[in-house]
Amino acid sequence: MRKIGYVRVSSVDQNPARQLNQLNNIGMDSIFQEKISGATQERPELQSMLSSLEEGDTIFVTDLTRITRSTRDLFELVDEIKSKKANLRSLKDTWLDLSEDNPYSSFLMTVMGGVNQLERDLIRMRQREGIDLAKKEGKYKGRVKKYHGKHAGINYAVKLYNEGEMTVNQICEITSVSRSALYRMLRELKEEAQS
Repeated sequence: MRKIGYVRVSSVDQNPARQLNQLNNIGMDSIFQEKISGATQERPELQSMLSSLEEGDTIFVTDLTRITRSTRDLFELVDEIKSKKANLRSLKDTWLDLSEDNPYSSFLMTVMGGVNQLERDLIRMRQREGIDLAKKEGKYKGRVKKYHGKHAGINYAVKLYNEGEMTVNQICEITSVSRSALYRMLRELKEEAQS
């Protein structure tokens, strides 16, 4: 009957301290944490935690968005946890109760999962509307390019490519520039030369 925490932040520059603090305040036997997008299926710490689950264990998260990113994902996760006779608790989503003592749990999960999905969809919609408006006003520049004409690594990669003495893999390894970035820059340079 262990208390297991799961902490996730979406990117390397985000800080998990708030989540860790909240979970440590209620006392955890162990905490699994990772810095990875919730949208990806590849979450090694989550998989490690799930495979180590024992009957009677309870997984604690600060809120469901840390452990799941869609309603379908939530239901699959809950099924796996229930199959191991374990529990899942969310500090924010206090309605969540996987025990059989609560006949409303399944219903509430469906409703709240739908509400979470709706909230994410609305955020994406507002982002798109904001970007469209910014484009119309000429204020939207798009994502800043990592590799631009003055980037030393990409320029060196292009130089090595043009010399023709190395393979693309060798060039990418030496310059730490990805293949796709190198090919994209070569295409851009070719288009500039043709225009």
